Amino acid sequence: MKLQFIEAGQIVTTHGVRGEVKVLPWGDSPEFLKGFHRVRIGGNEYQVESCRSQKSCNLLKLRGVDSMEAGEALRGKTVEVYRQDADPELIFAAELMGMRVVCGNQELGKITDVLDYPGNMVYVVTGEHEYMIPAVKQFVLSTDLDSNLMQVAVIEGMRSDED
Repeated sequence: MKLQFIEAGQIVTTHGVRGEVKVLPWGDSPEFLKGFHRVRIGGNEYQVESCRSQKSCNLLKLRGVDSMEAGEALRGKTVEVYRQDADPELIFAAELMGMRVVCGNQELGKITDVLDYPGNMVYVVTGEHEYMIPAVKQFVLSTDLDSNLMQVAVIEGMRSDED
């Protein structure tokens, strides 16, 4: 299901005396946050004046956060991006949680977890049985966020409770 806001990282500290905050991003890379001109923190919208990468983090300068004390007040808070500002082709793990999964005409269950492995992600589908489905085109045939439905192909060994 499409979400209005996507959690994108956490503010871990301040940077400098002019209110910049250091964000530990939860996406694939710090580059992801550079594409957004506004974020949501603690239920409030902030305009992003600048965003730059520093190692594995982002340094954000937010309009209205102009001192180290103002930045410190945001420490520990989650940074969310607006879904409508993201590429419509992107599918976020949070949007997959609870999605119905079918193989042909058989309903397998719902996605209960998304595991991030080095090679690819794996969807944990729980229903009458539990399935571990690699998130690759060979097995994930279609994903429809609007109808909250994923069509998959299952092969032997994907059912985790098989003997």
